[in-house]
Amino acid sequence: MRFTVNKYLFFVLAGLLSANCLGQSRSKEGRSPLDELPAHIKHITHFGQRADFSHDGKRILFIEKTFGDVYEMELKTKTVRPMTHHYYHEGYTRALYLVNGDILLSGARQFDATNPMPSRSEKNAELWILKKDLSAAPVPLSEKCSEGPAVSRRHMRIAWTQGGAFYMANIVYRDGKPELANKKKILDKRDLSFKTGLETQNFRPPDEKELIFSAYGYQGTEVMGLDIETGKVVNYSRAPNRYDEPEGIFPDGRFTLVECDKHNRKGTQYIDLYKLVLDGSVKTERMTFFSDYPGYKASNPVVSDDGRYIAFQVAKRGDMAGVGRGILIFDLMMYERMKKSGVKRR
Repeated sequence: MRFTVNKYLFFVLAGLLSANCLGQSRSKEGRSPLDELPAHIKHITHFGQRADFSHDGKRILFIEKTFGDVYEMELKTKTVRPMTHHYYHEGYTRALYLVNGDILLSGARQFDATNPMPSRSEKNAELWILKKDLSAAPVPLSEKCSEGPAVSRRHMRIAWTQGGAFYMANIVYRDGKPELANKKKILDKRDLSFKTGLETQNFRPPDEKELIFSAYGYQGTEVMGLDIETGKVVNYSRAPNRYDEPEGIFPDGRFTLVECDKHNRKGTQYIDLYKLVLDGSVKTERMTFFSDYPGYKASNPVVSDDGRYIAFQVAKRGDMAGVGRGILIFDLMMYERMKKSGVKRR
């Protein structure tokens, strides 16, 4: 009899929990996370994607759209200015601040609207340097690049993906013209013990002796680290059948932000942002809850050099990877205060 009663109570409680979860899901149907942002997240643009912080934390750089123009916002005044309107071009897929304030761009020389994707891949996408004073059109570095390059916070150094391998080089200026020097291959996927697609993400602070990268398609997708000197590769996420893509690293090098579907295991269209500890413990903390709203996701985060803010983007389910529909700022100091006080953060 006791077993029967307990069993009955178990199913009642299970039903109540299921109904509660279903009710929470239904309660968000037809609503947007942008209308219910927590106090530590601010919506600052209604268009744009792939933000990057200036090294002084006062500005963000972002792409208007995939194959679009580049813009810069002064965070204090919210003033937005175009960075690539002073010359004709075929659109860009990346824009990143270099340590000297100049801008590293990725974009193609020619664009075909009927077949756009080659302009995002290494087939056509090239690396360019745009001077911070916008005095001229950007200068090509004569290197093709698959997806996003990694940029040093401390040195005039970049890493990029080409032909299934990682390359690293220094940017130097000869007679005022930028070019690459000391180029070397630092990883070839054919030398790995597993099959994967590759993309460079971030040099790991503070010494930048390690490159954090994405291993696409390996056990879902994993967060990896490459020791640049020894060539040793470490798997930091170790989560089979889960999507974990590193995007943005903290200035102390202890954590990276990850686009992840840990909360539902439904893939890249259901991602939110997590913080992953880079100590081998595989510990994560969920930072955003946009995918709890049917049809939405959060992606492409970057951390300011002082570790105070995260810039990221909102997107809609079905959008191609990297596509954003506006930039948001996440105040990490306020977030930590709210955690300590027990205030709801989602």
